[in-house]
Amino acid sequence: MNVLRFSDLCDEGRARGRRVFIRADLNVPQDDQGRITEDTRIRASVPCIQMALAGGAAVMVTSHLGRPTEGDLQPADSLAPVAARLSELLGRPVPLKTGWVDGVDVQPGEVVLLENCRGNKGEKKNDPALAQKMAALCDIFVHDAFGTAHRAEASTYGIAQHAKIACAGPLLAAEIDAITKALANPKRPLVAIVAGSKVSTKLTILQALAKNVDQLIVGGGIANTFMLAAGLPIGKSLAEPDLLDQARAVIAAMKARGAEVPIPTDVVVAKTFAADAPATVKAATDVAADDMILDIGPQTAQKLARQLQAAGTIVWNGPVGVFEFDAFANGTETIARAIAASDAFSIAGGGDTLAAIAKYGIEQDVGYISTGGGAFLEVLEGKTLPAFEILQKRANG
Repeated sequence: MNVLRFSDLCDEGRARGRRVFIRADLNVPQDDQGRITEDTRIRASVPCIQMALAGGAAVMVTSHLGRPTEGDLQPADSLAPVAARLSELLGRPVPLKTGWVDGVDVQPGEVVLLENCRGNKGEKKNDPALAQKMAALCDIFVHDAFGTAHRAEASTYGIAQHAKIACAGPLLAAEIDAITKALANPKRPLVAIVAGSKVSTKLTILQALAKNVDQLIVGGGIANTFMLAAGLPIGKSLAEPDLLDQARAVIAAMKARGAEVPIPTDVVVAKTFAADAPATVKAATDVAADDMILDIGPQTAQKLARQLQAAGTIVWNGPVGVFEFDAFANGTETIARAIAASDAFSIAGGGDTLAAIAKYGIEQDVGYISTGGGAFLEVLEGKTLPAFEILQKRANG
């Protein structure tokens, strides 16, 4: 994908003495006291800021946090805790600037954090007047927030239209490279794991992947719907019976290409949805009317693990069972460890997937962990993200 990269500008010395505006993703979870409970996104934003400072730029950074009312920023919406954490990580003060749209005082070698961009009226609707004011603040706009790449907002899209120079930061560039490697020119076989509670929320993804992947592994409630479509009993498991035709169409589309959607041959069931519910392994044909399927069975997990071992590229979105409950975690753990052990290039994304990766400690063994939930899903659907589109447009003149 042809986009201008901020790293190249810095290497060429083109950031020195310039005003650089970085759109980061610093939308971190906080407790009731406003303390940050998990700072991965802040840490992920540091390399871009350090790159700009090392390049001699005057650096402005902004992000959204939560869902504030535009024009009515409350104390709970403030980026103040983020500014404090950034100061610690960078080892230098990071002042927080409010009311920044009409002007920011920052000198080369300094960095400031601009208060929650979603507090500005017109941010979400990509108001042209707001976008032009933001663009006027800088010489170089750097988009480094993949988590917002699927939204066309003033601080993500409009500013990129109007800034003198618009480019991709190292985090966004890494996402572009990983996505291109996994989907545009993958090493085959290409195996995708798409799991989750509902087929309806992932149907367009399944349909898009069915045209491209060699194996489409479905898990969770999605697998139950596919089992039902294959004529298997699922008891009182979560499923969407009204989508059986669509599930069959995905199976048929894969089959027509000589590819497959592996249907579980054994499952782990319980009578209730609870962490302490007794777990029973059954053949997929033996599920009783009062059973709930909460995981794939060990035989199915081993078969899928073997397929993952032989893969060239793996795309992973979603755990294959209720891995939060230890009795129903074996399937997800087996898949996770198979991905970690595989020589394939792997890319993983989505909140639950990241939680599973953390639970099994395989962060170092996944080729690329995507930082964006919704953006990652839209890429899998085959959509062009607004952030990619505008940066490509600017790069192509």
